[in-house]
Amino acid sequence: MRGVVGPLLAVVCGIACAATAPAPPKVTAPPATSSAAPSASPSPSVSASVSDSAVVSASASVAPSASSAPPKLVCNAQTAFPWLIRGSYIPVGSHKAAHQKTLEWRSKQYGYVKPHGDPDWNSKTPHEQAVDTTFMGLSVRMHKRVVPALACVEAELKVACAKDKYKPGALAGIRDHNTYQGGEVTNHLYGIAIDIDPTLNSCCGCVTKWKKHPLCKKKVKSIYERMVMPQCWVEVFEKYGFYWLGHDTLQDTMHFEFLADPDKILVPQP
Repeated sequence: MRGVVGPLLAVVCGIACAATAPAPPKVTAPPATSSAAPSASPSPSVSASVSDSAVVSASASVAPSASSAPPKLVCNAQTAFPWLIRGSYIPVGSHKAAHQKTLEWRSKQYGYVKPHGDPDWNSKTPHEQAVDTTFMGLSVRMHKRVVPALACVEAELKVACAKDKYKPGALAGIRDHNTYQGGEVTNHLYGIAIDIDPTLNSCCGCVTKWKKHPLCKKKVKSIYERMVMPQCWVEVFEKYGFYWLGHDTLQDTMHFEFLADPDKILVPQP
């Protein structure tokens, strides 16, 4: 049976409210935290702090001791590792070493996808670790390690972007086949990418049918005009370690992928 994660791990969220948003439960923001790549990885360090306007807490799954209560976990702001971003390793033919590095990281963190990489990197597949969850009221299947990051995003969206009144109608998560060509491997195979309203938020650099779409044909001053999703959503996703492919040559505005450290999505509150 497929594992089921109830609405985004039942993370208990508290976010300080913006001046124009409804007053949420009052919480105390932790001091600024710093996130970096694991020491075993040659990747560069990444630093981010938890904003006073977005603190999400949850009970840690640790055994209580006689001397102290279980610590609280809070959402940790992270930015995507630059070397995991698509633009750093394409075209694959001329960036083989960089692409191989991303395959090794993804495989070790999320599972081996045949025939991409080395099966010795991970004995499990992403599908074996995928779970059914919900995001903004919609069902989606994702890798269990990034579900807490979606919970952090959803909690802040409900406050920081409440004025936009945007509600997605469809989501797409993990896939069982590669949709990229030229040796490239989509992050959907690892269950760490999510598409939001795939028929409404354009991908003008993707397949031919999109290039003919009105959103792709019209003259715009900003990539944000090629989608129905508010810019605020992009900013919140990126705050918690997701990268938006609207920045990419694909102009894939529907697509977010988690490219930060899955071990640092939630951290103990100081």
